Formats: sequence, C-alpha cells, structure tokens
Amino acid sequence: MQLRYNYRAYPNATQHRALANAFGCARVVWNDCLRDRKEAHAAGLPYVKSAELSRLRITQAKRTAERAWLADVSAVVLQQSLRDLDTAYKNFFDSLKGKRQGRKAGPPRYKSKKDTRQSIRLNTNAFSLPAGGTVYVAKVGNLNVTWSRRLPAAPTSLTITKDSSGRYFLSFVVDTEPDILPQAETDTGLDLGLSAFAVLSDGSKIDSPRFPRRAEKKLKRLQRALSRKAKGSKNRAKARIKVARQHAKVADRRRDWHHKASTQIIRDNQAVYVEDLAVSGLGRTRLAKSVHDAGWSAFVGMLQYKAVKHGRTFAKVNRAFPSSQVCSACGFRDGPKPLHIRKWTCHECGTMHDRDHNAARNVLFEGRRIVAAGRAETLNALWSAGETRTKVPAQRVEAGSPRKGQTTQAGSPGLQAREHVKWMGLVR
Repeated sequence: MQLRYNYRAYPNATQHRALANAFGCARVVWNDCLRDRKEAHAAGLPYVKSAELSRLRITQAKRTAERAWLADVSAVVLQQSLRDLDTAYKNFFDSLKGKRQGRKAGPPRYKSKKDTRQSIRLNTNAFSLPAGGTVYVAKVGNLNVTWSRRLPAAPTSLTITKDSSGRYFLSFVVDTEPDILPQAETDTGLDLGLSAFAVLSDGSKIDSPRFPRRAEKKLKRLQRALSRKAKGSKNRAKARIKVARQHAKVADRRRDWHHKASTQIIRDNQAVYVEDLAVSGLGRTRLAKSVHDAGWSAFVGMLQYKAVKHGRTFAKVNRAFPSSQVCSACGFRDGPKPLHIRKWTCHECGTMHDRDHNAARNVLFEGRRIVAAGRAETLNALWSAGETRTKVPAQRVEAGSPRKGQTTQAGSPGLQAREHVKWMGLVR
C-alpha cells in the first residue's frame, strides 16, 4: 500500500524566492497548456497531445524572451505540471463517461498566484535525501525539515506545498507493507452526531471537541480587523495571514484529534462499521456550521485507510438504512422521529432506547450482515463494497504520484518519531 508522509519545512530567504519561482513556473505551464486545449476545443480541432504541449510550452518556450525564465527551475517541475493537467483531464473525462466513482469532477481551471495553496510535484530525479537530515531539491537547495518520524522506505515522489498561512510542507509518497495489529475480540458500530461526536454500540460516547466554536471569539476579532484594512494594502496582507494562521490552528487541532480517536477505535476493535452520511447535503442545512465543525468525512476516511493498514474490517452502512427507526432489541420498525426526541420506547417490546445508542447498535448489526455477505473492506477484500478490486493508494491530494517509483535512498537514519503520516491529510 502507499502512504503519504508529511513534514514541515523551513526554507531560508533564498529558498523562499526559488520556491516562489518554481510555483509560478509550474502555474504558467499549466495555464498555457490549458489555454491551448481550450482554444483547440473551441475551434473544433482535435485534442492537443501532451508531447506537442511539452515541445511548444516547455522546450521551445524556454528559448523565447517572454518565457526564458522557465529555465530557472527544474525541468521536472514543468513536466510534472503538464502531467497533473493530463490527470485532471482524465478525471474529468472519466466522470463524464461514468468510469470514475465519487463526486463528479469538473473540467480543469486556470490557476492564480492568489490561490490559497501553491504546490509543485517532483519525482526521484529532482530530489534526494542527503545524510545530514535535509532534503535536496533541484535548483532550490537543501531544505531544513522537521523530521517527525522516519520514512519506512524510499519515497517515490515529493510534493512541496505552501498553504495560505505561509507554511511549507514536504509530502513523500512511500510504498510500504501493512502493519497488521494483533487480533481483537470486539467489533463496533458508530453513530456519528453533533451533540456527541460519536456513540459506539457498547454505549460509550466520544464528546465533540468543537474546535471552531472554542476559537470563534478570536476568529471574529481577526476577521473584523481584516475587514477594516484597505484592499491591496500591506496591512491587509498581514491581517489576512493572521486569519489564515488561526484557521490553520483550528484545522490542525481537529485533524490531530481525529487521528487520536480513529487510531484508538481501530486498535480496540477487529471490525468497525459506520453509516455512510450525506455530509455534502447536511452541509447545506441550518446545521452546516456544526456539520463542518465535526469533520465526519475526514474522520471516516481515517478509519477506512487505517483499517486496511492494520488488517481490520471496515464497512459502510447505506445511508438509507433506518438505524434510528428500528428497535435494536426486537427489530420492530417504529417509524421516523424528529431530531428533538433523544429517547423513545419501542411499541412492540417496550424497550427504552437512547436514540444514538440504538442507532449505533443497528449499524453494528447491519455491518455484520454486510461482512457476512462478503462486501466488507478489509486488507484482502474489496475497496468499495464489491464494486472494484484496486489496491489502496495514497490519496492524490496534490495531484498524484507515479505508481512505479525509482529507487532512492531511504529516510535519514537518525530521524526521531513525533508527528504524522499523510494519506488523506495528516494521518497516524
């Protein structure tokens, strides 16, 4: 399986300028190639091949006065930007044809230097891991990195990212073997909610930390200060960075808490079952703020990949399953109930139920039925409940990684373990 390891980088002033130049050149190649394909489509011409775009917008463009500065960055950065554009088009076409699962992918869009996130992607020809604990990047230099844990194997690609708060991250994709945990005796069903973040089928509850609510006062103050600054001024840019940093702190705290909770659940249970919630739909209701605060999708994604990594069973229960309507004691369907009813009594057997605990028990029973039917997601089972048979990849957040990486020197031998692995965001 592939894992993505994420580390914080601290470039110096010269490296700041070199990375900014690399981000800009990659963006220009993307936009130039995208413009050529859009114009060809509008004129009714055939789809412009990647080889032609590479020749025109990279090789020949370096020889012109208008694009001579493209030679200041590594050629790998420019070629990978073109490959990322090809990947974006492929995802778009596969969505149109129904070959791509999940949400529909739109056509590629132009990039801007004002985007909140800038990134470049490198293969093993353009970076290396020297013995001193730094990371060498072609035409950038040796970057100082906070090595929070050792890389388990030689990385196959590197993505350098700058977020909206000005932080730099290095994301390595590594091919590694699953870390199978000892067999556990229990399985559990989870009912995700807002009053309590999750209720387990054994009756235990995980309280919601509500990180944005706790930081709301400071966020409001920073947002008001930002709104008073003149547009285009340096003071407004400084105030925007302060707001972005505060939002980044909230996101980091939530992500860290998600990792700790999901890891504990995976370690304690041999099988984990959750309900497949329509989070995007709930995010358009009056509960949108609380729904986005909870971060259910990220949490379920962590459970999903950690179950595969550690040899656990994971299954999603269909969102149409009436987990809140069925009595978990006798199986009688008592009908829908409004959200303000937190406890109810079964009309058939007279059992008194806590709404969330009853739903978690029903999710557990339904999950066991799914496993018995052979549709669970385990290490050697199916990736999406019986529809496809694909290996577990590192999430292609930065636009992807090559499947067949060249061998490089593995992580520095003296690295200390303290931080996160990245598969879908930062992961443990």
